[in-house]
Amino acid sequence: MTAMHIIEELFGLSDISVLVTGGSRGIGSAIAEAFVRAGARVYICSRDAGNCTMIAAELAEFGKCVALPCDLASQGDRKRLVEQLAKYEPSLNVLVNNAGTIWTAPLEEYPESGWDKVFNLNVRGVFFLIKELVPLLSAAASVNNPSRIINVGSIDAFRIAPHESYAYAASKAALHHLTRMLAKRLAVRHITVNVIAPGLYPSKMLAAPSEREAFEALVAPIPLKRLACPSDMAGAAIYLASKAGSYTTGAVLPVDGGLATTL
Repeated sequence: MTAMHIIEELFGLSDISVLVTGGSRGIGSAIAEAFVRAGARVYICSRDAGNCTMIAAELAEFGKCVALPCDLASQGDRKRLVEQLAKYEPSLNVLVNNAGTIWTAPLEEYPESGWDKVFNLNVRGVFFLIKELVPLLSAAASVNNPSRIINVGSIDAFRIAPHESYAYAASKAALHHLTRMLAKRLAVRHITVNVIAPGLYPSKMLAAPSEREAFEALVAPIPLKRLACPSDMAGAAIYLASKAGSYTTGAVLPVDGGLATTL
């Protein structure tokens, strides 16, 4: 067997169905693009319908990618998303829960509305979307080839971040524990549930030359001395979604360059 055959056998994703929430930008877009290029049938959703449609069209140049705009904090939108997806696919192999939001404010000024906004999307929306998609995930699952749920958490779930993002950190810690609970409950249905916990991910502002000193200060505490890049996120997702990751469940996979894992 050649090297390419081994890689395809272990990490191949061709002709599987994948839903990526928050798939129109950042980490979600990087994961969606990798799956499309690998031959999967990919569906992306986000609250911004225009951007979601535009990104899906761009990714469709490499394979199949369909936009399903949705606000996952809304019960009605989640129901419509599941109904729309079921019109395209009789089953779902991989669900990537990437959609999320953050609210940062001093403790004395932290609004209850900001807390609710974060938890409604980062925890409540994730849980109830999983609940609604279990039938489609179960339809694709088997003992040797389970369906996969990949939740995008954060290293802020197990470290104290320098900024006052109370709801975000708490919501990601909740998501990590929810993942382990679901991994136990859904194993009997041959569905694995895991977390990717990203570290610092680049933005256009951080990459700007005028922010060079700030950028160097940002990466200074990271042992590997760089920010995460799209291939880091995509590679972790590919592992968890492929045959190579089929016996992994209930795991939290930090992808942070050692920032939170070597303290």
